[in-house]
Amino acid sequence: MAIMGIAKRSGRGLVTAAALVAAVALTAAPSTANARDGIGTGAAVGLGLGAFALGSAVGAGAYGYPYAYPAYGYGYYPPPAYYPPTPAYYPPARSCWNPYYRNYYAC
Repeated sequence: MAIMGIAKRSGRGLVTAAALVAAVALTAAPSTANARDGIGTGAAVGLGLGAFALGSAVGAGAYGYPYAYPAYGYGYYPPPAYYPPTPAYYPPARSCWNPYYRNYYAC
């Protein structure tokens, strides 16, 4: 029963937060764009360069530098996840020479 009470309280809080966000979003809606009162050339260049710098920083952060510091050192690879069992040792079969028949036989 305690879990149901927690779920009800968190559900009410979630609904209240969603209603508050919706009310603020609808009352503070931006006005329509006016082409005559646009930003200047310098501000547009500043916005473009800032967006380019931000996009470069975010993109470089996601990819990182994979070859700067390798995890296992240069020329080394991670160990395999599975090592196969060592093969069983079977000594070579002995053979002896039979001079009469001129062949080898197992001895």
